[in-house]
Amino acid sequence: MVEVVNILLAGVGGQGIVLASRVLADVALQSGKAVKVSETHGMAQRGGSVVTHVRFGEQVYSPLIALGQADFLLGFEKLEAMRFLPYLKKDGRLIVNDQEIYPLNVLLGKEKYPPEISSYLKEQTGQMCLVPAQEIAQQLGSPRVVNMVLLGVLAQFLDIPQEKWEEAIYRCVRPEFREINCQAFRKGFSWKSG
Repeated sequence: MVEVVNILLAGVGGQGIVLASRVLADVALQSGKAVKVSETHGMAQRGGSVVTHVRFGEQVYSPLIALGQADFLLGFEKLEAMRFLPYLKKDGRLIVNDQEIYPLNVLLGKEKYPPEISSYLKEQTGQMCLVPAQEIAQQLGSPRVVNMVLLGVLAQFLDIPQEKWEEAIYRCVRPEFREINCQAFRKGFSWKSG
């Protein structure tokens, strides 16, 4: 059977999920893999859910990842990671940004953000990296590069050289933002949990 790597990226609008999926697809394509990508945007411009399926391997027929088939779930926000957890394989790896972005119903006081969400995520997965990506991005001076921090952490688990990732960032990111995005990627690539 031909091996396909399935990566689901989930977060809210404005977190750079679409750009992260472009970089991921580009690096896989440049590594000689067949790639399929599917994006789902809710009310993205209003902070709604954004999900991207990225699949690559020798042969890939469908762009969508079935429930329980994601090798990696990249959660840009904890609640979105929890929402899409059913897509993760039993032995899959959850990489989640340690950030809470309150949905409108929580902000309006109609609902409560789930308490102890980090503990719940850890209990549900065998392999979880809780990454302070927002904090790392702010230390770099740009909270908008959380996506590249998370890609850097993901890259630790994929057999693609670091320089190929940075080349993909250069191809996908506008020139004035390339260096900060590469710095964020490097920070994520060198980040160690625990």
